Amino acid sequence: MNLKEEFNMPLERVKAFINPFPDLEIILFDQSTHTSELAAEALGVAPAQIAKSLVFLADTKPLLIVTCGDKKINTKKLTKVLGARKVRFADAQTVADSTGFPPGGVSPVGLTTEIPLYLDQSLWDFEIVYAAAGTANSALPVSPDRLCEITGGQVIDVCC
Repeated sequence: MNLKEEFNMPLERVKAFINPFPDLEIILFDQSTHTSELAAEALGVAPAQIAKSLVFLADTKPLLIVTCGDKKINTKKLTKVLGARKVRFADAQTVADSTGFPPGGVSPVGLTTEIPLYLDQSLWDFEIVYAAAGTANSALPVSPDRLCEITGGQVIDVCC
């Protein structure tokens, strides 16, 4: 496998995951969209409408939280919701190992391992949010209800 094929594998996983859902389609960009601000600029939407996917460790176990791009996770609230002793951001290697995606391109779909997935209720402030699709230059427009349906994510309130 050449380097380009290896780089595109995460995108291919996301494409394979959404294949059964004809209402979902990935948008690819020429420029990087690895931050909420860059993605919002490329899409012509507010950063809040970008669904950022963040990996945390709760007592050493990885989990994925999807929230609006302008929100911050309140780790005290998250710790309480999860019933964990300690919650912290995962490092880049843990992100890659637990999701199969590089930081900046973590998608809530097409994960390589089964980890708990949570959707912050802030996503429902919008009809459509834009999640990463496995690379730092892709987006998956999706309604929060549809995202919840296809991921089986649990809705929580952990932002401040």
